[in-house]
Amino acid sequence: MKRIMILSAAAFVLSACCSQPKFEGPVYLNPNAHVEERVEDALARMTLEEKVGMTTAQSKFSSRGVPRLGIPEVWHTDGPHGIRPEVLWDEWDQAGWTNDSCTAFPALVNLAATWDKEMSLLYGRSIGEEARYRKKDILLGPGVNICRTPLNGRNFEYMGEDPFLAGAMVSPYVKGVQENGVAACVKHYAVNNQEFQRTQSNSVVDDRTLHEIYLPAFKAAVQEGGAWSIMGSYNLYNGQYNCHNKKLLVDILKGDWGFDGVVVSDWGGCRVSEEAILNGLDIEMGTWTNGLRGAASDSYRNYHMADPYLKGLREGKYTTKELDDKVRRILRLIFRTSMRPEPNYGRFVCPEHYQAAREISAAGVVLLKNEDNVLPLKVAEGAKIVVVGENAVKKMVVGGGSSNLKTAYEVNPLEGLQNAFGDKAEVVWVRGYVGDTSTSYNMVDTGQDLTDNRSPEVLIAEAVEAAKDADYVIFVGGLNKSAHQDNESTDRYDTFLPYGQQDVIDALAEVSDKFVVVNISGSPVSMPWEDKADAIVQGWYGGTESGNALADVLTGKVNPSGRLPFSIPFKYEDGPIKTERQYPGIKEEGDQFWQTHYDEGVYVGYRWYDSKNVPVQWAFGHGLSYTSFEYSDAKAAKASMKADGTMKISVNVKNVGECDGHEIVQLYIADPVASIDRPAKELKGFEKVYLKAGETAMVTFEIDAADLSFYDVAKGGWNAEPGEFQALIGSSSADIRATVPFELK
Repeated sequence: MKRIMILSAAAFVLSACCSQPKFEGPVYLNPNAHVEERVEDALARMTLEEKVGMTTAQSKFSSRGVPRLGIPEVWHTDGPHGIRPEVLWDEWDQAGWTNDSCTAFPALVNLAATWDKEMSLLYGRSIGEEARYRKKDILLGPGVNICRTPLNGRNFEYMGEDPFLAGAMVSPYVKGVQENGVAACVKHYAVNNQEFQRTQSNSVVDDRTLHEIYLPAFKAAVQEGGAWSIMGSYNLYNGQYNCHNKKLLVDILKGDWGFDGVVVSDWGGCRVSEEAILNGLDIEMGTWTNGLRGAASDSYRNYHMADPYLKGLREGKYTTKELDDKVRRILRLIFRTSMRPEPNYGRFVCPEHYQAAREISAAGVVLLKNEDNVLPLKVAEGAKIVVVGENAVKKMVVGGGSSNLKTAYEVNPLEGLQNAFGDKAEVVWVRGYVGDTSTSYNMVDTGQDLTDNRSPEVLIAEAVEAAKDADYVIFVGGLNKSAHQDNESTDRYDTFLPYGQQDVIDALAEVSDKFVVVNISGSPVSMPWEDKADAIVQGWYGGTESGNALADVLTGKVNPSGRLPFSIPFKYEDGPIKTERQYPGIKEEGDQFWQTHYDEGVYVGYRWYDSKNVPVQWAFGHGLSYTSFEYSDAKAAKASMKADGTMKISVNVKNVGECDGHEIVQLYIADPVASIDRPAKELKGFEKVYLKAGETAMVTFEIDAADLSFYDVAKGGWNAEPGEFQALIGSSSADIRATVPFELK
């Protein structure tokens, strides 16, 4: 693996002094100097060729430094859930290292389901430590694209359907990563909400929808999280590729938001040289994603921003204004990461990271239904628990696209339950159905053999027979990371369980009176079999400790506190996507691109269902506990607020059950009378509170005019109209426990 390693400040000084003796005491080498001084000093020493060289890749996952000045390369790595195994210099194939098995953290949708900002900070710190240990400078994540449609193959990599939730959860993650001297690269910017024709899809979105739904999480990452890098997306927005989209990158990101970091192209996302140069792209990666095949002998030198850029500069086609801005940003990132003054060596695959992964995974498990308190499992000595389903044993870390990981180990749900009960109970597994039997992806293999040629009828009969005398039957099914499920580059076909799983559920329900269904997925799965199950649990791709975390919740070691980060409809057709024009888009004769029209506007997820009075199977924010909570005495600190002021809204929450637990108190704002059509309610706050049995706590939210605003297209900015508003406090978008009216003066 080619890599220039600079080990100390002394090495930098020696390099600079030998090549540039006329400069004494260069500021950029002084670790105590202000970053901007170091940037300007280094920039002044660089040649035109060196500046241009920093803007493009030199390998699959690294971009150039300036060896003459001791400025190191920039090393990038997937992904948002763990540190990708090393690949060859010019190819996607694994490099065959034996020391790159990482801690696999839960998928980001699992993190979002915790509704816990402290968990997000823990996640960011932990994965940032792993990235720093592996000497990575940019972590390609987190992803915050909105779950516009439940069919999007990459929903599992994102943080749900609500921009406020995603924004609140992304900021601590970014801060945690960057504490380690690793840049978080928030992706995929922006309006990138489907995998179908992702590189040829033009998102046609009005300004209000763009600013209210699809940009807030990115804005929070930049302005609240302080993100040091952003990744452009493959698609186009309003006719221009997003990796060099002037409105998104120059006008909004770097202009309105004041972003001072680096814009990185998605791999192969840079398409037009002049746009890339002029429209805000800073580092071009992966333009020829098949290594050196199909391009010139040195394809990296032929990238849009490499030799063609240099040629244009020499010929006077471009000035150095844009180039110097790009290089300043790259240098700033380097001085914040690999050349930061504070040494940080990180940690890798350590007990602390395994524990963090387990806690985060368990905190995101959502208890959807619990009839007759069948959960937690109450197991007597010698009891028999029958576990059915391929997802009970299938390892889920491998696959899914660029988030594919090689992990030190992975505990599956069956192993988690066996670990939990030990010799106390007999925990047996029967297959039930055959799904995806593949066990490898990009040369990472789970070592499992899942082949099974028996018919569905035989498999169901076997499961029923085993279940007849069981004390509990636990079906573990759902989706996986194969094509057209939770997977990069393909979208799902529908929202129902694949592989005939409903037939297995129907059969098991007939023979068990303690029947638990655990759905493992990263996207909404409709559940027409809901009434057949005594308890339903929404699990996720929980990473290294997934099985142990799930068992913690099922056994009651952890009282479930996860909440849905998206709505689960009865069927896809109930949602806001009604036409082919909306999704997957239409391609007119002679048109180069698929046109995807966001005609639903701001009515995404619960905004649609609640505003249009369309019932859902499980509401956004829904999740049960093994205890119960009562809300009382909700009030505003005053009856009205001024446009330049704030207001506190409080509610008392009491644990009226018999065990300790967490409640997630959610604040929605409604604007009943407005000059434009607004959703019935919008999430504007949430707090996770821990209460012992019988304990009461006051939960307080503070809101300001921004929380009451809509994006006013006529004004080109945010507008909070004076008048009556309502603060709606509850445990989900459909379970509002208190309404507090107030006025904006």
